[in-house]
Amino acid sequence: MTTTPTATEQLSATTLLRFATAGSVDDGKSTLVGRLLHDSKSVLSDQLEAVEAASARRGQEAPDLALLTDGLRAEREQGITIDVAYRYFATARRRFILADTPGHVQYTRNMVTGASTAELAVVLVDARNGVVEQTRRHAAVAALLRVPHVVLAVNKMDLVGYEEAVFARIAQEFTSYALGLGVPEITAIPISALAGDNVVEPSAHMDWYGGPTVLEHLETVPVSHDLTACPARFPVQYVIRPQTVENPDYRGYAGQIASGVLRVGEPVTVLPSGRTSVIEGIDSLGRAVDIAWAPQSVTVRLADDIDVSRGDLIAPTAQAPATTQDIEATVCHVADQPLTVGARVLLKHTTRTVKAIVKAIPSRLTLDDLSQHPEPGRLVANDIGRVLVRTAEPLALDAYADSRRTGSFLLIDPADGTTLAAGMAGTSFAAEAPTVQDDEGWDF
Repeated sequence: MTTTPTATEQLSATTLLRFATAGSVDDGKSTLVGRLLHDSKSVLSDQLEAVEAASARRGQEAPDLALLTDGLRAEREQGITIDVAYRYFATARRRFILADTPGHVQYTRNMVTGASTAELAVVLVDARNGVVEQTRRHAAVAALLRVPHVVLAVNKMDLVGYEEAVFARIAQEFTSYALGLGVPEITAIPISALAGDNVVEPSAHMDWYGGPTVLEHLETVPVSHDLTACPARFPVQYVIRPQTVENPDYRGYAGQIASGVLRVGEPVTVLPSGRTSVIEGIDSLGRAVDIAWAPQSVTVRLADDIDVSRGDLIAPTAQAPATTQDIEATVCHVADQPLTVGARVLLKHTTRTVKAIVKAIPSRLTLDDLSQHPEPGRLVANDIGRVLVRTAEPLALDAYADSRRTGSFLLIDPADGTTLAAGMAGTSFAAEAPTVQDDEGWDF
């Protein structure tokens, strides 16, 4: 009888790394992504031919690898990234989902979208310019979203003579700032995306650097947030009642385990009703199992015939979250229409959607210096601010700091279904920032 996930089973759940890239305009972010895809042999021949043809039409002798990710015509014409571009690629050591996010201030909402599920963020800096306001914004967004790993890629080292002192100064400044925000881990890597230095292959021009290349770090960084170590949360997505001759009384609750481990025989509570029962059985891929863990999709059977429907949350009784109708959270406003005090919205949390009203907007965050603008009255596109929301029905939310999956929610326009804001319950930044170490300022 299996009682805990085996090492092999755990490994299979961590071989996929989701990461996002961000950087100021002209820092070479799209070139880095293109170089990463090209040098890791993750580009199809027809894609490379299309890039070569587009580069030739622009009078460029060598293929512009940035075009591998800048897919919109407006992006190619302006030479900037506008929308989030997702790329899927794999090496022998790991599979990747890459979210290439825009660098402009007016596309902050796009970065929030791309980084919301990321386990690592690559922040690019132009070695000639160092840490600028947009760099600090990207670090702040990564901290707000609790991205566990941040890579500082100091690009265009070829334009500063591959000088170690330039890299050290930038790495020290960024590391001190990011640690102060509560980012748990920062790794700085000097690169030249255009020349390929330290992207996939080690650079021959920077023998003073002994750390990993970008790809090597992506392949080996641990996916540190172990979902199985968190309290179990099982949002019910669908109630299964086949009512067949073979299964006349079968009643199962299907969904994806958001976090933790579920075991047969474990006492559980159904929220928000508060009714209790015991897990009688767990079905996975057509067979009964004794244990299941995040992020598996399973069907749970309870010993008692109680009312459970879509949107309910099943959790171990000993670790059940509290329910509330008053939610204080940080939100990023993503819609063109403003969010105002008194607005009636829908709040979607996991599989549950309830009516809600925006009771207050206490402050708006200025990412440039992390100051709070008190009582702004409304939030507009790309704004990040604190909100107080009152829901019509109780919700079982965790703090976003404890669970990025069950601590997040969406605010939706009830009239047309437009997503208004992405929310993170609880405090904004980490309560206690890690202590800055007295070292050279980067992680080798």
